[in-house]
Amino acid sequence: MRVLFVTASAYLPQSRGGMQSSANELCIALKSRGHRVAVLAGFKPNGLIGWKSHLKMEINRRRCGFSVSRDIISEYRLWRARFPWDALGYVVDEEKPDVIIAMSGQPVRMALAAKRTHVPLVMLLQHVEFQLLGGFFGELGKVPCVANSRFTAGKYRARFGINPRVIYPFICPGIYRTQRTNENVTFINPLPVKGREIALEVARRCPDIPFVFVESWQLFEENRQYLVKELRALPNVTFLSSRSDMRSVYAKCRILLAPSVWEEAYGRVATEAQISGIPVVASSRGGLPEAVGPGGILLNPEQPILEWAAAVRKLWEDQRHYDELSAAALAHAARREISSPYQIDAWEKAMMSACTESAAVQETAFDCDGSNFPTLAS
Repeated sequence: MRVLFVTASAYLPQSRGGMQSSANELCIALKSRGHRVAVLAGFKPNGLIGWKSHLKMEINRRRCGFSVSRDIISEYRLWRARFPWDALGYVVDEEKPDVIIAMSGQPVRMALAAKRTHVPLVMLLQHVEFQLLGGFFGELGKVPCVANSRFTAGKYRARFGINPRVIYPFICPGIYRTQRTNENVTFINPLPVKGREIALEVARRCPDIPFVFVESWQLFEENRQYLVKELRALPNVTFLSSRSDMRSVYAKCRILLAPSVWEEAYGRVATEAQISGIPVVASSRGGLPEAVGPGGILLNPEQPILEWAAAVRKLWEDQRHYDELSAAALAHAARREISSPYQIDAWEKAMMSACTESAAVQETAFDCDGSNFPTLAS
């Protein structure tokens, strides 16, 4: 099957986050199953990749009328465009996909553009910030949907009356599994919505415990300056820039801290860490309880900071407690719903179902056209 993933957000390596990581690992897995995959994404004009993409876009704009560039990433084709919703028709003509999967990054806008191509469409629901969908979800009409957690599915069911399939984010264990030295408490993506203030306060309350804050989404200058200022007074905290290989981070991690104050749709860093037996101290909001399961401790972000610090310290100091949660983390990361074979099978079923539904709709439209009723001979 030929599969085209589409998003208005920037993609690897220009932008790193859960959506990009999940898409890349899923594309590689689908390709290993014999499918042909490609991605259409937005782009950032800065940096070497932005500069090269800009040059390619100018050349293609003069040649074919569309500002798009094409690269190879992880052995599949990646298209970048200033306005990917406008370039989608051109990319569809080039890739000839059997199905389009609209991911996070103005997904409604991308899906509406995809519907104009008449290629079967699947909506991948990856967050519950409905104001960031790039349009009103109801405009799409009946469209097959996949949600990245039961929490996400429930939110869309309550708001729009749909019943999405649930397929957890695709995470390749081999990319994250590592031997550990248990040197620090790790906090990934130090932004306010991810619980930056909770993490800073926990580090202040535990000055004898080493912490590592790891950039994921690119920090805007205001956030970067604030973080640098706060960390000057916290010698037990080390800041690391964004990186493609997270094994180097998890190799030194004893505890993962994920104190998000917003509603995470899933929280894939919890699974990434648990693959190596790292327990998680996390927020009880959104999809994080599904991601953490029994392999960690869940706290309400509004609980006193002393309780957050106490949970971290108990895991740090109580080896029996730690070993129990570490074993539970390993088991939770090995559950069937998160295994690669199960997820690839689930995605193949979802894509085939979308194609079947689309064919049925087209057949119904054909049968209802009085000038095109099939004859017995046909």
